[in-house]
Amino acid sequence: MVEKLQQTLRDSAAARWTVLILVASMMFFAYMFVDILSPLASLLNDTLGWDQGVFGTYAAGEYALNVVGFLIVAGIILDAMGVRFTGLLSASLMVIGAGIKYLGISDWFQTTAFATWLGSWWVTMPASAKMAMFGFMIFGCGCEMAGTTVSKILAKWFKGKEMALAMGLEMSIARLGVFAAMWLSPIISESFAVNGVNSVAAPLLFASLLLIVGLLNFTVFTVMDARFDKQLIAIGETPATKDPEDEFHISDLGKILTSKMFWIIALLCVLYYSAIFPFQRFATNFLEETLDITNKEASGLFKWFPILAMCLTPFLGAFIDNKGKGATMMLVGSVIMIICHSIFAFLLPVYPSKALALCTILVLGVSFSLVPASMWPSVPKIIDEKILGSAYCLIFWVQNIGLFLVPLLIGQLRVLTNGYLVPMIVFASFGVMAFLLSLALKVEDKRKGYGLELPNKK
Repeated sequence: MVEKLQQTLRDSAAARWTVLILVASMMFFAYMFVDILSPLASLLNDTLGWDQGVFGTYAAGEYALNVVGFLIVAGIILDAMGVRFTGLLSASLMVIGAGIKYLGISDWFQTTAFATWLGSWWVTMPASAKMAMFGFMIFGCGCEMAGTTVSKILAKWFKGKEMALAMGLEMSIARLGVFAAMWLSPIISESFAVNGVNSVAAPLLFASLLLIVGLLNFTVFTVMDARFDKQLIAIGETPATKDPEDEFHISDLGKILTSKMFWIIALLCVLYYSAIFPFQRFATNFLEETLDITNKEASGLFKWFPILAMCLTPFLGAFIDNKGKGATMMLVGSVIMIICHSIFAFLLPVYPSKALALCTILVLGVSFSLVPASMWPSVPKIIDEKILGSAYCLIFWVQNIGLFLVPLLIGQLRVLTNGYLVPMIVFASFGVMAFLLSLALKVEDKRKGYGLELPNKK
């Protein structure tokens, strides 16, 4: 048995943690790109005419193609073609989408005949916003596909090892990209100012170039993974020719769709993340208006949101690996989110304190550790490994429906109410529903014995 374990790269701590660094760095650059324009919402309005409604529509564009079915196709591609092909495809889509988005906000594009044509219809959306949103759509396909691919990669490379810890570290590294975006974007924008006007394009170009580095990193991973597969075949863990019963079939999707636990986790995912990621897009502007501070100060405050989450998530992952309690963590994380968004809605406008805002942001980061750190490692416990990629993609698909619709909703509520009270109440209500689903998850796990409360290491 010892001899068998020594024959695979998975048994090498150095190899599997190198894999984690390679794929997590790709997601770090992806998360950084997602939010690189979020601190510049006011500047986008001043220079390109993007009001809050336009910004919300642009933000929703990241998920548009995923919502109409791309993620379902991505799951089939992942389970049928494997992690190497799917990862390279997703990384390439992110680079292509980033290039189109950068083109859309460039000064050169604004002078082209194509930009004039784009601006001649749907006139409430500037041509730059339409082009940037199109690029964001393509990027979003790659980013969400990459997220599910990375989850399956970690489940494969850390099977029987530190799976929750690895997933927690990957999430931490990715979230560091949000911190980097909030911190660096205003600095780069100011550094490349022209005639006293800060640059929108410079931060976006910087983040786009980093996505190319992420593609190169994943290419290195594919070499390691190909060698790993050969080792698995050599020891008989993965047969050279799969039995038809072990191969992926489209009909296997029915096993996912008829799983009650799958739907509880999927709905929990969409409600929880709908109160996190859309909030990130509007948070800087919310803090500007509520605390009456500058864009740079607001960005400086919110950049700390992912830090506590980044620090805690690996420890929570290690705790789950050794002690369990995954369902309980999801429950507690949902309660914390309700409290934080309620403070943003009702207390902070009355007591506009930077200290209160920072504390609430940091505590929200605790919630952002508890729920994802316990939710994603729970999926392999309820879904067969051969259809795990499709399960992750279906969860991401349901999630993307919310992430597509909620920024649109929040953008319109901002225009209609000219404030953030109603949007924050909406975010808090998502937390209430996430709490109820977490409770249902814990009850169902206790009834059916999926082992969500049990440790991963055996």
